[in-house]
Amino acid sequence: MHSPFVFDLIIHVLNDHQKEPCFEEIETIRQSLKKNHDEIEVEDFGAGSAVIKSNKRKISKIANSSLKSPKYAQLLHRLVKYFRPKNIVELGTSFGITSAYLAKGNSDAQLYTFEGASSISNIAENNFKKLGINNIELINGDFGKTLPPFLEKNMPIDFAFIDGNHREKPTLAYFHELLTIANDQTIFVFDDIHWSTEMEQAWSAIQNHPTVTLSIDLFFIGIVIISKDFKEKQHFKIQF
Repeated sequence: MHSPFVFDLIIHVLNDHQKEPCFEEIETIRQSLKKNHDEIEVEDFGAGSAVIKSNKRKISKIANSSLKSPKYAQLLHRLVKYFRPKNIVELGTSFGITSAYLAKGNSDAQLYTFEGASSISNIAENNFKKLGINNIELINGDFGKTLPPFLEKNMPIDFAFIDGNHREKPTLAYFHELLTIANDQTIFVFDDIHWSTEMEQAWSAIQNHPTVTLSIDLFFIGIVIISKDFKEKQHFKIQF
């Protein structure tokens, strides 16, 4: 591993298997969602679920098919804990499991999380209250309508997790839009980069974007670093 930065990331983040007290709290919420068979109406603004096709869905089915696994949700937590970003953006709140992991990674950070479906947003808000999390602002509505006003605030972001729409054009659009408020150390994390041919094309375009100096392919997620500290592009594939 030639990059000292990536070597340190592997040692201190990817290979860190320490369990924190908040993990059990959050996973308890996840398990309750997976056992909840209540039905909700869901507005779907993205590519939709690969498993669930109807707009009337059971909470348990959404939780079982759509929530990021503990392995990757806890990785997001460790990334935030390691890099200590102040302003975090998450596109795709779902029931707030990854949001909770992100917010708990740095209690001094502010997380702005976007969710299209109001019924899902309500459940996420309730989960944040159960977990006693106060550093999350949930923004509900179609990203096309809610993201532009947020961008106009010109608030610099340090970390972004993009998990809102599994199509090539929207994913690239979100990346380019968030770049307008990125700084020279911003970290982008993209979910499901190999979920479809479209997502693989989006990931390839992101890797080759001139502002991207380092990318890490962990198969289920991709990490992109915007930093002037790297003089030339570096791309890594790491088994995780």
